[in-house]
Amino acid sequence: MSLQVKYSPVVSLAKELNMQNIDIKEDAGKLKISGTTETQYEKNLIWDKIKEIAGDKPADLVADIKVRNTDYLHFHTVISGDNLSKISKHYYKDANKYMLIFNANKDQLSNPDMIKVGQKLKIPNP
Repeated sequence: MSLQVKYSPVVSLAKELNMQNIDIKEDAGKLKISGTTETQYEKNLIWDKIKEIAGDKPADLVADIKVRNTDYLHFHTVISGDNLSKISKHYYKDANKYMLIFNANKDQLSNPDMIKVGQKLKIPNP
């Protein structure tokens, strides 16, 4: 199996996330992937996909993924059923960190229990 086939889910995800300046080369038995994601969260998603395929330290892959915006982890658009605890659990794996999101969005939130569908919330770096 070629490395490009093996890591095609990684490349597909990078394209789905609109990773910029994607460069993919196979050289000397290694696949080299580079590019720039918009946020650290997107970079983390790509690394999670790499680890899913090849474990924590893939010997046949070199990835150089940069992040364009390091001021925050990500932006989240509120959907029906969301609350800050659920959003916090998704991004931080800890529902109790919801106040980080609330405090980062005080310009549009006055109560952590009142968010609206369609709001675009900044998810701060933990």
